[in-house]
Amino acid sequence: MDKMTVRDVDWAGKTALVRVDFNVPMKDGVITDDTRIRAALPTIEYLSGQGAKVVLMSHLGRPKGERNEKYSLRPVAEHLSNLLQGKTVTFADDCIGEQAEAKAASLQSSDVLLLENLRFYAQEEKNDPAFAKALSQLGDVYVNDAFGTAHRAHASTAGVADYLPAVAGFLMEKEIGIMGEALANPRKPFVAIIGGAKVSDKIGVIENLLPKVDSLLIGGGMANTFLAAKGYQMADSLVETDAIEVAKALLESAKKQGADLLLPTDLVFAERFAADARHEVTDLNSLPSSGMALDIGPNTVKKYADVIANAKTVIWNGPMGVFEMPAFAAGTLAVAEAMAKVDGVTIVGGGDSVAAIEQAGLAEKMTHVSTGGGASLEFLEGKALPGVVALKSAK
Repeated sequence: MDKMTVRDVDWAGKTALVRVDFNVPMKDGVITDDTRIRAALPTIEYLSGQGAKVVLMSHLGRPKGERNEKYSLRPVAEHLSNLLQGKTVTFADDCIGEQAEAKAASLQSSDVLLLENLRFYAQEEKNDPAFAKALSQLGDVYVNDAFGTAHRAHASTAGVADYLPAVAGFLMEKEIGIMGEALANPRKPFVAIIGGAKVSDKIGVIENLLPKVDSLLIGGGMANTFLAAKGYQMADSLVETDAIEVAKALLESAKKQGADLLLPTDLVFAERFAADARHEVTDLNSLPSSGMALDIGPNTVKKYADVIANAKTVIWNGPMGVFEMPAFAAGTLAVAEAMAKVDGVTIVGGGDSVAAIEQAGLAEKMTHVSTGGGASLEFLEGKALPGVVALKSAK
């Protein structure tokens, strides 16, 4: 973590323009999961405690560059007021322009203001310089605490840093620090668990991890493509035929680099893709001629759990099967349980893995659960994230 943070600024008399990730699920105007809002609380409370005037900005959903009340952040302002133990969070009906500027100018020391949805303007996602400059009028120092959007070069994540000094919030610092340290200087043995549907989505991640890890455990739909690359007939299972050569190359690369790339030795095969489908465990030597693999089997679970048990650093991205269906969730839940027992650093890298770890009730047992799906994936690939690059260097 070589970036300046909120600790490096004297906040007396200053306004902090803070990019947060309040893109939370809602139903009928009610927030159904406030994890992302809670994750931003340490930064908001610190800034307010230091006497800063705090102006928060976020997107919500995909309003496609037009005002749409369905995607208003007003309910978030009310919810945040409750989380801040009675501190009233003011709400601005716009994120730029006269009203937003007037509300920001009227703030007193330690006050908090939330702006309306940034994506009501198409200029946000286009990283329009004029829009970024308009946002910059609302603060003295820019704080990025939205790791979940750090892989996007948008006006509020990158462009605004052209007009204001930019520092990291605590959540951003934690995400970069813990994952960065795990990749750069892992305690060994270092195990990565990669799942999900498609090999093509994870090629960069696997290529970046192979030189670093001792073991790479593959599960989910992508395991089918690797098994097909080894000559197994996968019946109706999801197989990316155009990624088979890539899978072969990755298997060869693992061999050359001395990384132990492990594939399932047994699978849960279902007759169709449905929660109530008839299913059975089958090993690789007796794969059926019809049906589809929807989870790793018990022998694979044991093998993977044994590898995880000996690890000192574990990074997990992607489920082992169709965990949304209880019949095909055992592999994913077993990985979560194995990670919960690790005496070392355990990192869950965003997306469906986070949903799985929360479903298992084991999030609190992990060293770090990333708030950013796409951002954590690109970070694991070794890509430079625009929202991180824009921050001032600590040097």
